[in-house]
Amino acid sequence: MQDTSAQVVRGPATTAPPPRPRRGPASRRNDTWIAWLLVAPALLGFGTFFAYPMLRGVYLSFTEFHILSPPVWTGLENIRELFGDTRFWHSLGVTVYFVALSVVLGIGVSLLTAVVLHRLGVGTTVRGLMILPFLISGVVTALVWTWMLDPQLGIVNQLVTWVTGEPIMFFASNDWAVPTLAALNVWKTTGYNAVLIFAGLQTIPATIYEAGRIDGASEWQMFRSLTLPLLRPILVMVVILNVIGSTQIFDIVQVSTKGGPADASLVLQMYIYDKAFGQFDFGYAATMSLALFLLLVAVTFTQLRMARASESDTN
Repeated sequence: MQDTSAQVVRGPATTAPPPRPRRGPASRRNDTWIAWLLVAPALLGFGTFFAYPMLRGVYLSFTEFHILSPPVWTGLENIRELFGDTRFWHSLGVTVYFVALSVVLGIGVSLLTAVVLHRLGVGTTVRGLMILPFLISGVVTALVWTWMLDPQLGIVNQLVTWVTGEPIMFFASNDWAVPTLAALNVWKTTGYNAVLIFAGLQTIPATIYEAGRIDGASEWQMFRSLTLPLLRPILVMVVILNVIGSTQIFDIVQVSTKGGPADASLVLQMYIYDKAFGQFDFGYAATMSLALFLLLVAVTFTQLRMARASESDTN
């Protein structure tokens, strides 16, 4: 008798997918060459326009080099001259004064502007218009404001004369030269800084402010205890960018005052330019450039350490 209980119903036959080909060392080597080929233009540009000039400048800082003669190694002679150069220390003091005015006024105005824009909920069009002064070159900025601040024909000085009875020598006065240059720099960078801070404000959850209002906090208390601590990473970044940019100011000073009057606005970049292209002492100019670079590195590192730039008070 035939047993049918053990019959097995078979479905359609299936075939397993073919195994993927395994990539061997030769294939990985080909990918490596393609990767190096793709990054080669960037590496070439970095080496040509950054690495080589930087190393060349470090070498020239230890030499006596004039444009018509080869560099002569002098060791630390330029550094000794630097410590005894009163004009260098004067230009460094002017630079620090200019940077302090630009950063303090610039960050304050930018923060206030960003908070107002955030509360009003402005669109991208207004933010785009605000950033326009940052896109204008420093030469054009200096020319326009030099005309506007002219003691005889400038519209600003005409208003000042109408109010006070006499014009202000904005660029020709020892007391007004550096504050005027700092005001020009603030006008140029406020929109860009405000947009950066505005972007940071948008990352703060609205529930935090709602909780503050429930607790009875005023607008000033929420700004001081909530907004500023939460904006710490953005503010530190903006401060560092402004310090570096203000320290490297050159075009506005060159067009408007040329370091005058009587070296009152002689920032360090102007002094380096005068040494290199006015007196053709490229070795000593390279030494001052190296000193400025090391100073910026030290200031930036100190700011990052003191402000804990990578975290806010909520971390």
